[in-house]
Amino acid sequence: MKKTKMLREIIKPFETNFILEAHNALSAKIVEEAGFKGIWASGLTISASLGLRDNNEASWTQVLDVLEFMSDATSIPILIDGDTGYGNFNNVRRLVNKLEQRDIAGLCIEDKLFPKTNSFINSENQPLADINEFCGKIKAAKDSQKDGDFIVVARLEAFIAGWGLSEALRRAEAYMDAGADAILVHSKKSDPSEIEAFTNEWNKRLPVVIVPTKYYSTPTDKFKELNISLIIWANQVLRSSISAMKNTSRLIYEEQSLINVEDKITSVSEVFRLQGASELEEAEKKYLPSTGKKVNAVILSAAKGDKFGELTDDIPKTLLKVGGKSILAQQIDNFNSLGVKDITVVRGYAKEKIKFTNVSFTDNDDYANTTEVYSLYKAIESIKTNTIISYGDIIYKKYLINDLLTDPNNIVIIADAECIKDDNYHEYITTDTEYSKKIFWQHVQVKELTSDKNNPDISGEFIGLFKVNETGAGILKDALRDMSAGKDFRKLHMKDIFNYILKKQHVTVRFIKGSWLDVNSMGDLQKSESYIYD
Repeated sequence: MKKTKMLREIIKPFETNFILEAHNALSAKIVEEAGFKGIWASGLTISASLGLRDNNEASWTQVLDVLEFMSDATSIPILIDGDTGYGNFNNVRRLVNKLEQRDIAGLCIEDKLFPKTNSFINSENQPLADINEFCGKIKAAKDSQKDGDFIVVARLEAFIAGWGLSEALRRAEAYMDAGADAILVHSKKSDPSEIEAFTNEWNKRLPVVIVPTKYYSTPTDKFKELNISLIIWANQVLRSSISAMKNTSRLIYEEQSLINVEDKITSVSEVFRLQGASELEEAEKKYLPSTGKKVNAVILSAAKGDKFGELTDDIPKTLLKVGGKSILAQQIDNFNSLGVKDITVVRGYAKEKIKFTNVSFTDNDDYANTTEVYSLYKAIESIKTNTIISYGDIIYKKYLINDLLTDPNNIVIIADAECIKDDNYHEYITTDTEYSKKIFWQHVQVKELTSDKNNPDISGEFIGLFKVNETGAGILKDALRDMSAGKDFRKLHMKDIFNYILKKQHVTVRFIKGSWLDVNSMGDLQKSESYIYD
């Protein structure tokens, strides 16, 4: 059933139903799970959740953004507290159009002036809208709706402003004639006498909606006797959350500990459940290109980086920021976005500064006297059945990871056909394929890796990114263990490991052209500011 039809079923004569306030997607989901048939998207509580007053300080487009998330998160109808319609009839027309696009089932507008003031603040001094002008808003809303079941509720503020029963009835009659689907009668009294007086005279000509915030002690059976169609519990979810947040914040501040908090608050796993984490996990299995195997990553990030001056006095090179985010964070985010969640980071210099959640750490405390090979050796247990290994000081486009995930070869490395040949240390590859005949991303067998930039057979530069499958992982780990017995092992480079493997096994290279950056100097860091990562 459409959400608009569901709301119309809730707001009908001779049957009392209930909806509860929500102010964001999470609270909306909680309201639905509690069993309510509908949601009241309260202007007061949405404003409060944004840290704003209930005086139209939140723009209508900001409210729409919140509503879109609420609607996406739930399957029950939402009735939006649209204040005065955010302007004149033309604003109301556009509002209805945008609400329907977001699958919002109904709009409630009140007969006060824009910008509105909350009904319980200096209510006697709040002027009401001209009846004809407000009727024009109602007509504009009804004429604009494309879904015949979309609900428009006209909210009476006559009792709030102290104008009495006769004015309330006069306005309700006019609003009904203008096309309103229901009348919300608002009262600030602590008893339902004004509501009872109205319903006795109104005689069920249109469904009546109430908000018993001030007369909350009235038994619900009384509202049923008055033939109230819909009762809105308008702000209790937000208010209860404020009390809970205050208590938790105070306790943590006073005790400087979580020991007396954790057993009183919602578990993180429940937060994940409400967020739909299990659905994402199933979707990842279905859609992410992991060739049916569990994929993990090892990021080698032990180096200090000696060419960055004061920038790396206290942090390792991998934490240098590019575009507001560290190099390491860029890599972790890219891996996570492609479903690679099992990540091991090898730390070294200033290791205590590398702190990420859901990441495992292995430490190379002898980082000053060793190379990336020794860091990889420290993480040898993290080389598994399908592992991507990356240097921690490079930036590359995400598609490189994506393509490695599906590569079937035992060991495949990425090389840039556009070699950089300067005074910095680089590792180059040679193959049996002539440079002019290389086809990018086609599989080519590696002949040798070298650091000699003058070697005439160079075909490309190893960028510091490669992958091993289950067979390749065994080959790589065997090579690391074999070579670890040598006296120069701590000084070996990755080319030495690959050349050792090449004596017995094939290593495949996939060529790229650009799409990565080795952050090896201040110049590289400046250049990376304009680099496109995706």
